[in-house]
Amino acid sequence: MSDRFPIRNGLKQGDALTPMLFNFPSEYAIRRVQVNQDGLKLNGSHQLLAYADYVNILGGSTHTLKENAESSVAATRDTGLEVSADKSKYMVMSRDQNAGRIQSVRIDNNTFERVEEFTYLGTTLTNQNSISEEIKRRLRSGNACYHSVQNLFSSRLLSKNLKIKIY
Repeated sequence: MSDRFPIRNGLKQGDALTPMLFNFPSEYAIRRVQVNQDGLKLNGSHQLLAYADYVNILGGSTHTLKENAESSVAATRDTGLEVSADKSKYMVMSRDQNAGRIQSVRIDNNTFERVEEFTYLGTTLTNQNSISEEIKRRLRSGNACYHSVQNLFSSRLLSKNLKIKIY
C-alpha cells in the first residue's frame, strides 16, 4: 500500500473513478469499526449494514446505537470521510411504544434526528416494522406506471403483440 497523499480536487458526479475512490476508504472504515455486541442480532451475527454510501447501524438499545455510531464516525473521520449530520437520522424499531424516547442523539458536534420512518434502498421502513404502508406505496407506484402508458394500450396504431410486450 502506498503512503497517504493529499487530494486537492474532487471528482465530478458520474466519474468512473468516483465509486472506487469512495469505496476504498469507506470499506476500510467499516472494517475498523468495533461494533458493540450488546443486543440485536440478525442471522446469528451483529450487523453493520452498508451499501454504497448508505450505512445502517443496528443496536438493541439507543445507548448501544449511540456507541456504535460514535465508533463509526471516528473510523470514517480517520479515513478522511465525513458523516453528514443533515442526511443522518436514527430510528428505534420496537413494538414497545415507549422505547427510545430520546428525540435526538448527539455525537461530537453533530445531532442526529429521530424519525418514525425512512426509505432504505427503495424500501420504506417504519418504527413499528409495519409493511402495510410499503405495500400501499408500491401499489400506487404500479398504478401510476400503468396509467402513464394507458393511452398506448387504447391506441389502434400499435399491434396487440406490442401492447403485450409493453405490459
